[in-house]
Amino acid sequence: MLSDKKQDEPVTPIAVGQVNESSHDAVFGTITDDGPNYRSVGWLGTAVLMMKTQIGLGVLSIPVAFDALGVVPGVICLCAIAAITTWSDYIIGVFKLKHREVYGIDDVGELLLGKPGRVVLGGAFVLWWIFVAGSGMLSISIGLNAVSSHATCTAVYVAMAAIVAFLFGSIQTLGPDHLIVLIVTIAVGIQGRPSAAPTDVAWVSDYQIVKSDVSFTDAITAVSTLVFAYAGTPAFFSIASEMREPRHYNRSLILCQSVVTGLYIAIGIVIYYYCGSYVSSPALGSAGTTVKIVSYGFALPGLIVSTLLFVHITAKYIFIRILGGSRHLAANTVIHWAVWVGCTLGTTIIAYIIASAIPVFSDLVSLVGALLGTPMCFQPMAGMWLYDNWSKGKNNRSTKWVMMVGWCVFIIAAGTFLMIGGTYGSIVTIINTYRDSGGSAAWSCADNSSS
Repeated sequence: MLSDKKQDEPVTPIAVGQVNESSHDAVFGTITDDGPNYRSVGWLGTAVLMMKTQIGLGVLSIPVAFDALGVVPGVICLCAIAAITTWSDYIIGVFKLKHREVYGIDDVGELLLGKPGRVVLGGAFVLWWIFVAGSGMLSISIGLNAVSSHATCTAVYVAMAAIVAFLFGSIQTLGPDHLIVLIVTIAVGIQGRPSAAPTDVAWVSDYQIVKSDVSFTDAITAVSTLVFAYAGTPAFFSIASEMREPRHYNRSLILCQSVVTGLYIAIGIVIYYYCGSYVSSPALGSAGTTVKIVSYGFALPGLIVSTLLFVHITAKYIFIRILGGSRHLAANTVIHWAVWVGCTLGTTIIAYIIASAIPVFSDLVSLVGALLGTPMCFQPMAGMWLYDNWSKGKNNRSTKWVMMVGWCVFIIAAGTFLMIGGTYGSIVTIINTYRDSGGSAAWSCADNSSS
């Protein structure tokens, strides 16, 4: 249940390493020395956390999306999604300042639609991050296969990734995995030939400026992949809740989205330009065996940290919902740790099952982006603006108000179309992948690093 505190009640900032017994937060309650300090993240650290939820896995699939759409349509779609999600992220910051008691998107669901809204959006949030954690485990298994030259069964590597995620799921240390993709970007440019290209003929990249023969299924699946690349949005609620000063949220957002969009465009264009239709998924395998091994060797720590963060976000959300309003939330009690470990373990097990059941990276990314990414990043934010501003139109229907209402209606309609169409396209693609001889089976031992 949401707090009854007034919307604009200020929250006392908490300095790093300092906890005051009188410090009270609308989400975490009274912060004391006998427990963790949840409000300790500065604006720069917030920007890094935001980038981590976006870049960690999304960047690995951008070149494949460009292959499906062509360079120009791919960049246009990427920029459009970047603009929409940036607006959505901005609305989160505005809404959070007006409604300090909001911790997650389920709180928004209750404000907009009552108890059913809380259940639907809360469930979607949990499923979303569990699927993303599953994508992270799958990426780790690909990396382990690459650096070990497939030394053991892929199913074993997925299980190893799950065990590591469970053991260290409460750690939020950040890793430089996005820098490793830059290594691959440079390498494919120098090498001039993707690893999957035929070796018996002179190589000329078959990239296309505009893809003329793209099917609806391929196009909508590619767009869903781009949505996944920006769908760290639902985590921004909890990230903002842990800022020392939430009013600095916008500067963190601007830095995050600028860096993310710039990296996505540069990496997507360069890798697709040099690799064409032979681009690998994930993109780290595009530059040949040696570079792939080196890249994954450096990238594995970052991929592991990303997966830990995804497990942590999900587990902490469930943890706070279970112990919210209880003294055990902010105190190091037996119940506190028993519930926390249970949340982490449950999240890890479900993510492991997903990673093992859908072992093709690009298919899993597009399905998650369509089915859960769009309803997490599009429709609720439009509803949030309407919730705070709809009543203003009763007294003064200004041009700005009318335009914003129209924009919100467009966002809701576009998000619904992408969710339905993208889910359909992704399911068709997954079925076709299993039907083809090159597809991987569930809980397979086959090498998944040679896609």
